[in-house]
Amino acid sequence: MEPPPAAEGISPEPPPLPGPAVVAQRWVDLVFLHWPYRPADVQALLPSGVSVDTHDGMAWIALVPFEMHGLRPVGAPPVPGLRRFVEINVRTYAVDSEGRRAVWFFSLDVPNPLMPALARASFGAPYCLARAIHATEEIDGHERHGYAMTRRWPSPAGASAVVDIEVGAPMSPAEIDPLAHFLTARWAALTSWAGRILRSPVVHEAWPLHRATCLRVEQDIIQAVGLPPPAGEPLTHFSPGVAARFSRPRRVAGGR
Repeated sequence: MEPPPAAEGISPEPPPLPGPAVVAQRWVDLVFLHWPYRPADVQALLPSGVSVDTHDGMAWIALVPFEMHGLRPVGAPPVPGLRRFVEINVRTYAVDSEGRRAVWFFSLDVPNPLMPALARASFGAPYCLARAIHATEEIDGHERHGYAMTRRWPSPAGASAVVDIEVGAPMSPAEIDPLAHFLTARWAALTSWAGRILRSPVVHEAWPLHRATCLRVEQDIIQAVGLPPPAGEPLTHFSPGVAARFSRPRRVAGGR
C-alpha cells in the first residue's frame, strides 16, 4: 500500500468555504459508532487518488445514524419531500491527492427515494433506499435514542442496522481528545462521479459532543460494503447536532 500524501492538520473549527454555500441542512441527534480496522482492508475499497487516513496506525469505520432536517438550496425553502428524514451511513476517513482530509462514504441509507436519485446523479454519493426510523425515550432521567433501517435498494437488499444508545454528559472542549477530533472534525466529503474524484467542502460549528453508551448494535451494512465484521464494542459519541452548509463539489486534481 502506497503511503498517503502528507495530510493537513486537524482543527475542530472549519476553514472558510472555497466558494459560496449552495446547500444548507441541519444534522440532528447524531450517533457516532466507531471501530478500528486494518488500513489495508479499508484502502482496498477506495479508488485511485483517495488514501485511507489513520490515527495511531489504524483506520476507522463509522456507523452514523441521525436525522436530516431542512435540506434546501441556500436562500430557498426546504425541498418538498426532504424536510426531515432519517439517514444511516457507513463511512471512513480519507486524504485526497492534495493532502486534504475528508470523509469517504461507503453507503448512506435513507427512506426517501428522491435523495438517492438526486445525490447519485449529481455528485456520486452512494445513497440507498431503505426503511428507516428513529425513536427517543427517557428512562430514569437518561435520554435514549434508537435507530433501525433495512435496505430496499440497491443490492444487497435486506442489509440492516439496529442501534440503541444512552446519552451521557456533554464533553467540554478540553475533554475532546485527539482521536475524537480525528473522527469528527472533517470539513469535506469525497465522492467518485463519472470517473472523477469530487470534493464537497462543508462548514458548521464545532461539534457539541456527549459521552454515550452503546446499548445495542446489530448490523450487516458494514459487511455489505466489503469489510470484515467490526470487532469489539464501538467507541460511542452523541451530538444533538449542527447546522451545515456545503459549497459546490470540485474536482480533485489527479483523482480518478
